Amino acid sequence: MEVTGDRIVLHVDMDSFFASVEVRRDPSLAGLPVIVGADPKGGTGRGVVSTCSYEARRYGVHSGMPISRAYALCPHGVYLPVDRSLYTRVSAEIMTILARHAGRIEQVSIDEAYLDVSDAGSFAAAGALAAAIKREIREETGLTCSVGVAPCKAVAKIASDYRKPDGLTAVSPDEAAEFLAPLPVGKIAGVGKKTGETLQDMGIQTIGDLARRDVQDLIARLGGSGVLLHRLARGIDDREVQDREGCKSISRETTFDRDTADPSILSGTVAGLADDVVTTLAAEGLRCRTVTVKVRYHGFQTHTRSRTLERFTAEPGVIRRAVCSLLLPFLDGTAVRLLGVRLSTFEGGRTRQTSIDEFLSP
Repeated sequence: MEVTGDRIVLHVDMDSFFASVEVRRDPSLAGLPVIVGADPKGGTGRGVVSTCSYEARRYGVHSGMPISRAYALCPHGVYLPVDRSLYTRVSAEIMTILARHAGRIEQVSIDEAYLDVSDAGSFAAAGALAAAIKREIREETGLTCSVGVAPCKAVAKIASDYRKPDGLTAVSPDEAAEFLAPLPVGKIAGVGKKTGETLQDMGIQTIGDLARRDVQDLIARLGGSGVLLHRLARGIDDREVQDREGCKSISRETTFDRDTADPSILSGTVAGLADDVVTTLAAEGLRCRTVTVKVRYHGFQTHTRSRTLERFTAEPGVIRRAVCSLLLPFLDGTAVRLLGVRLSTFEGGRTRQTSIDEFLSP
């Protein structure tokens, strides 16, 4: 097994985060199939499931599923809207706890982060540290998390998912090959449906199958990504845990109840989204340079158009005019399912936890 130095990485992943926070707010929901996302509207709603409790998952519901499908599978579930501000506050609590235990933390989503704990000195000590982190999160927030301990980020992420919920899995360098080999190849982050189907066509079903395959065969079918996947399958991941400082983007989006091509509705909606992101921009003391509009049509076909402004700005009128101008080419009579606005390329402001909207935007 090839490993990268003496690095020890933790991957901390909150269990069913949004749903768990909702249960914390209303304990009467404990044990019920809680589904957080769009309004199902009796099975006719638009939008998707953001997350759901493990009770809901037993009915086949999962994150990213159309809310109408979730309702068909679990009509008796408890359906709740996404409460962005609440989840962001709880996420900040969790990241504060994690910051006590590592010099470097890389928050990669609203509910997960990597920690470099190489200073622990051994995998046994890192495992004890992971147990302490789990205990502190439970005691201080009432929530559970799953933690993977490994010599690199790729293996740590797979390990955190191994015994969910409320799990702790430590994989030393000597154990990594044996741990990875029997797992489905889809456990590797980045192996989506298309890549998974290609690997299946090649007779590759497990991570062990992938690790044993000649890398030239993988390159022939997958191009340069074949090299990366081959390395990950062998537990080789040189990426360091990197602090994420500041805000990378601010975004808002909305899914229409019914697809619409009405210019007045689309223009009014995008202007409202622009006002929302400008409010957040001002609250963070930031100025932006890049404005992006996202349009999604029926069938999830998605297009974006961006503009780089002449100078950094937080002026509502400038940003609103840019957004409305970017929308114009989409007002061509094609019915729209979803509209989104994103601001990026910032200056000013202060370091903060990454906004939930960065993680909710597909």
